[in-house]
Amino acid sequence: MDDLEFKSLLKGEISSAVNHSDSEFTAEREETLRYYLGKPFGNEVENRSQVVSTEVSDTVEFMIPSLIKMFTSSPDFVRFQPRTAEDVDAAKQATDLVNFAIYQDNPQFFAKFHNWIKDALLFRTGALKVHWLETDEVETEQYESLTEDEATLLAADPAVEIVAQEVTEVGLAVGGEDVPLERTYSVEIRRKVKAGAVKIDNVPPEELIFSRRATSLEDCDFIGHRTLVRAGDLIAQGYDEDVILRHAGQGSDNTSDTERQTRFEEIESGDNGEAKDPSMRDVLITEAYMRCDYDGDNIAELRRVVCLGDGGEVLENEPFDKVPFCLLSPILMPHRMIGRSVAELVKDVQLIKSTTLRQQLDNFYLTNNSRVAAVEGQVNLDDLLHSRPGGVVRMRAPGMVQPLAVPQIGNAGFQMLDYMDSVRDQRTGFSKASMGLDPSTLQSTTASAVNATIQGAQLKVEMIARVFAETGCRELATQVLHLLQTHQDAERTVRIRGSFVAIDPRTWENGFDMSIEVGLGNGREDEKMAMLLQIAGKQEQMLQQLGPSNPVCSVTQYVDTLKRIVEMAGFADAQQFFNSGPEVDQALQQQTAQSQQADPALEVEKMKLEADIALKRERMTLEIQLQREKAQAELDLRREELQAELALRQQKINLGGSVSTNLPQA
Repeated sequence: MDDLEFKSLLKGEISSAVNHSDSEFTAEREETLRYYLGKPFGNEVENRSQVVSTEVSDTVEFMIPSLIKMFTSSPDFVRFQPRTAEDVDAAKQATDLVNFAIYQDNPQFFAKFHNWIKDALLFRTGALKVHWLETDEVETEQYESLTEDEATLLAADPAVEIVAQEVTEVGLAVGGEDVPLERTYSVEIRRKVKAGAVKIDNVPPEELIFSRRATSLEDCDFIGHRTLVRAGDLIAQGYDEDVILRHAGQGSDNTSDTERQTRFEEIESGDNGEAKDPSMRDVLITEAYMRCDYDGDNIAELRRVVCLGDGGEVLENEPFDKVPFCLLSPILMPHRMIGRSVAELVKDVQLIKSTTLRQQLDNFYLTNNSRVAAVEGQVNLDDLLHSRPGGVVRMRAPGMVQPLAVPQIGNAGFQMLDYMDSVRDQRTGFSKASMGLDPSTLQSTTASAVNATIQGAQLKVEMIARVFAETGCRELATQVLHLLQTHQDAERTVRIRGSFVAIDPRTWENGFDMSIEVGLGNGREDEKMAMLLQIAGKQEQMLQQLGPSNPVCSVTQYVDTLKRIVEMAGFADAQQFFNSGPEVDQALQQQTAQSQQADPALEVEKMKLEADIALKRERMTLEIQLQREKAQAELDLRREELQAELALRQQKINLGGSVSTNLPQA
């Protein structure tokens, strides 16, 4: 495929994806954002109530704390499980390094995770981009008294730049002359150190484009990040200055502009205009990942393409191994990559409740300031139109003013609001019962019934959490592990649970099974804590009665239980209270070895005791065998006597005589 064909294919994919986003999602996202912000619907009537209910905002903000708590209740975002016995240590290292990369290399991960979830709840999908960011760190170093060879070797390093240099000659006076013996060098250098780390960034929903027939990231033929970037930032990344400045400020994504304006309309208005500084002008750039047969082998491979505008200017085109996006959708739709959002479940509820509230308020206004019927020419209209407390309305005869009856719809309106609340609760699980705040539900009710009510209302949120864990969060952990194994080319020392550990991902040869730590389960936190305390008590009992080497419960398992108790109590670093499992095992082994070395007589006594037990067991076995043989011999003898007696009786019967015998009576 030549460059012209590739550009044509790229333009077609970008155009199709942008049209799909515009037609399917843009208008809905703008409407959802206006619902969330409580903006007017556009059907308001002048001089009538214009109140707006906030069901979308209330429901989303109710779910976010529960979801974030479920994912952050454990200090480990993800845990890898070994596939073979040889992978146990590697799986622990992978768990530690991936969690370190997520939390420590990305200090703003909490905010990004929050925005990721919020985008999904509001706009159907939330997107993260995970990539490896390489940076050049400059370090200044000073060396003194270097030899010529050492200074030459230091200057030959391509990462070293000599800033200052001072030469000192050390000589010896011979015959009135100084004979140089050697030269020493004092240098100041600037060393460039390449560093890299996993970076996680949010992708606004309007900047994510993908093919319309995609059912998942695995079979998505085209997906990209289309955004506006300052020209100076692209030039700093190494792109050609003339190409970037030629496209600076020439085009923009109108769809993204409208959504962006809706998002920022509360804090800004109008267009900032084109910047006078060319380096500050925006450039429309697309980072796309598409499958195509670029090398002509009739096999489509994944390629990463960076282009300007609609694909007319390609800056990068290279083969790639994995799409770097992680997507979340709270409600999955079969055979579709993008599911449904929580906001679209309650937008109609917000509209209906707002309409009902407006009608009720208008009814209250008419009740307090009702309309009247007046006989023309018999009433002073100025007095009638200016309603004030204690005011007088002058009329020529009694009965010239009659109030018009206003129907009272208060009770019916409140019933309608309660009904719409029940509809919202059924769709989303958001209710007072789920928060334990409904007195009508909880009053005069057993603890089991209260717990069942709260847990039943939270099932919707727990289901969304499980969907997030098994889709986007699993993909995030997989992406981070893949980047570490691919790009980290040296051993790295990280601080994990209070101690510094050296980890080298290049030694992880096999893959790992994965489990996402989500705080789900039966019962509330106090019930889980009580259960953990009972388990810890049973473990203590086994360790006391059976010893630390018993086959039921090890000391490491007991320490793990104590750590879970500490974590559920709200302490992030359980290492402050208990040492880790391997440290405990190592200490037990050392203690056992020291006790054996300190008291050799105990080992001798133990061997004697075992020998005596073996000898007694052998004697008992021999004794039992002799008794068995003696009993068998007696039985054989008795059998022979009975057979002889039977033979004599048979002979007596046959001869018909009387043979006197001393046989025992039968």
